[in-house]
Amino acid sequence: MSARRPLLTLALLWSGLLLWPGLAGAMVPEIPEMATVAADETEAASSLRIPTGPYDGQVVPSQRAEGAIRRLVWQAPLDGRSTLQVIDPLKAELIAGGYRIAFQCAAAGCGGFDFRFATDTLPEPAMHVDLGDFRFLAAEKARPDGTDHVTLMVSRSEERAFVQVTQVGRPDPAPAVQSTKSPGDSLRIETADGRSASAQDEATLADRLARDGHAVLAGIDFATAAATLGTGPFTALEALADYLRAHPGSKVVLVGHTDTQGGLAGNIALSKKRAEAVRDHLVTKLGIPAAQVAAEGVGFLAPLSSNATDRGRTENRRVEAVLDTSQ
Repeated sequence: MSARRPLLTLALLWSGLLLWPGLAGAMVPEIPEMATVAADETEAASSLRIPTGPYDGQVVPSQRAEGAIRRLVWQAPLDGRSTLQVIDPLKAELIAGGYRIAFQCAAAGCGGFDFRFATDTLPEPAMHVDLGDFRFLAAEKARPDGTDHVTLMVSRSEERAFVQVTQVGRPDPAPAVQSTKSPGDSLRIETADGRSASAQDEATLADRLARDGHAVLAGIDFATAAATLGTGPFTALEALADYLRAHPGSKVVLVGHTDTQGGLAGNIALSKKRAEAVRDHLVTKLGIPAAQVAAEGVGFLAPLSSNATDRGRTENRRVEAVLDTSQ
């Protein structure tokens, strides 16, 4: 498909998302070549909170939505578009499909960091949210037996557009799009250096610590040159805290990592600050004894992916938990 038709491609993709089986009962067209599915998760029956307004200084107002939930993240070349240009055709398709726009906002108008981390947004590397440039939209459509809800989280990197579509409604008995997921396997994501990685590792954090001796803490987002940790919730940190409580004699070293932007000395200092921010959360917020957790930083010396791409740099900005077996 020609890169000269990005908006048409987005509209074609979205027209398929509106027609998920069990939600609209129609066939879904093939995902366009320019779009890459990075995550595709379903829950038969669950609930989530949908923002109804911006962060007011204390909370993000929200409403509870219940039903089958699907979270689909796709990425596409940005091709010079703004986040507004990415979300506008999707919004138009929603309206054409009979949805009412209940709430929409952009970056600082949403409440920035506090708003983003109050939303049901999948973590890196599948979904990337630039805290200074994202757009959120919530829409709803009444039906005789309830209401269908759709939310969009749209953001960008230097090179790619990132879109998460979350729909809550009637049960969806069959996958709506083709992915590279095989039976019994987790969804595979192509990383910047060509490796495949799990979008959702079937092993728990405790399993990975026991199996590998280390684990990346998913959902801990850091912007370039930033070391501030938000208010959460952070599922990975709660899981790590549970592990440390269950193994009071164990100790972990939190290791911060950066991308290659900036010098090595500055990045080592920044990476340690990131690890210390995570350690502080574990100790002060989750009650883990300080003696069980140490913090170190290695800068950009242990990358997961190539720092030659924006996506690779995003993956490299992380904190890992490493079991300390030297005791």
